[in-house]
Amino acid sequence: MLPPAARLAARRLLRLASSSASEAAARRLAPSPIAASSYAAAARGSASSSRPFSTALNYHIDSPENKPDMKWEFTEANMKKVKEILSHYPSNYKQSGIIPMLDLAQQQHGGWVPVAAMDAIAKIVEVAPIRVYEVATFYTMFNRTKVGKYHLLVCGTTPCMIRGSREIEDTLLEHLGVKRNEVTSDGLFSVGEMECMGCCVNAPMIAVADYSKGSEGYTYNYYEDLTPKRVVEIVEMLRRGETPPRGTQHPERKNCGPAGGNTTLHGEPKPPPCRDLDAC
Repeated sequence: MLPPAARLAARRLLRLASSSASEAAARRLAPSPIAASSYAAAARGSASSSRPFSTALNYHIDSPENKPDMKWEFTEANMKKVKEILSHYPSNYKQSGIIPMLDLAQQQHGGWVPVAAMDAIAKIVEVAPIRVYEVATFYTMFNRTKVGKYHLLVCGTTPCMIRGSREIEDTLLEHLGVKRNEVTSDGLFSVGEMECMGCCVNAPMIAVADYSKGSEGYTYNYYEDLTPKRVVEIVEMLRRGETPPRGTQHPERKNCGPAGGNTTLHGEPKPPPCRDLDAC
């Protein structure tokens, strides 16, 4: 049992701690001037058809073409694909199919996923809509704002940057007359950035997501070893409805091999002298 003076001191300390915690909670709940101004700016810009891509990644603002009360459902053909996706998982783990279903919805909806599609997926997998929103906002390959029928993604990682990816992107933006993540007036093209496409030996490069034929004709191709001149030629081929040859655009290269052909490994490689491969 504590003496009276110690008990009194303890009570005073508890009151001070409780008061400090309440004040700290109030400060956390009160919006900062920066946040308040950001939300106000977002509200003012909600009437506009476009907004900065960085804000599009953070939160949703209703628009005439993207609001929860819009009717959205998978086509009959895609519903068969949904059932096939769900067949891969136990019945109590339907939410494991959220990622492939979001991808399918994006293909069906012309390259982006509206919030109504996310709600439809939530009903199918029997989870709260926030569980689908969490996935759609985490992975940058899910577009939540409108993109062009041909969505051009420039690799911006170090090897491609060293090899001239910034010139490739600048050329695309100037040729199409848009900024990054804007859509051309004819709805055909948009330009974005992607991090490491995993083909650094053929830098610089772009990926083209082709949504022009819906989910049935969707393609996603790499175009490598690009020059500013060649990337414009690829854009114009797509505009005419042609199919550019995918992969390396270097006339003397085959796949990832060196220009002019291999300089090594012309024959069967010699086995290591320290190991009898036939005994394995």
